[in-house]
Amino acid sequence: MRVNFTVNGRPQQADDVWEGESLLYVLRERLGLPGSKNACEQGECGSCTVRLDGVPVCACLVAAGQAEGREVVTVEGLAAGGQGELAPVQQAFIDAGAVQCGFCTPGLLVVADDLLAHTPQPSDADIREALSGNLCRCTGYEKILDAVRLAAARAGAGQEG
Repeated sequence: MRVNFTVNGRPQQADDVWEGESLLYVLRERLGLPGSKNACEQGECGSCTVRLDGVPVCACLVAAGQAEGREVVTVEGLAAGGQGELAPVQQAFIDAGAVQCGFCTPGLLVVADDLLAHTPQPSDADIREALSGNLCRCTGYEKILDAVRLAAARAGAGQEG
């Protein structure tokens, strides 16, 4: 089957997709977007999180055919205009030291960016709830929480000035 969809603002097409092929596989192996990570393949870890029509989903649980005619945003799509400039949440993760091995980071970035788009000044409870579907084996999560707080603070400061 052929799948036509929009990925990070660009029309894409994947040919010869078999029925059971996941969106994650198509993104990584067919479209060359390795940011979303393949970890558990069961929707438990969140490392493959992308936005599908604006909603965070585990790409490993979405059949590629379900993306037909829809819009997907991956971690690569968070960067401003694809010009190498990091999204504010990406820069905040670096500045706060929230990136260790980096395997969980793409999924965390996608859900954190989604949270901040809907809740510009989230409470700690909001942040914890938003990130609750993403597992990290390297950190105690505190620097990740700090990164989201930092991104929110920077966005708030930018809106005031």
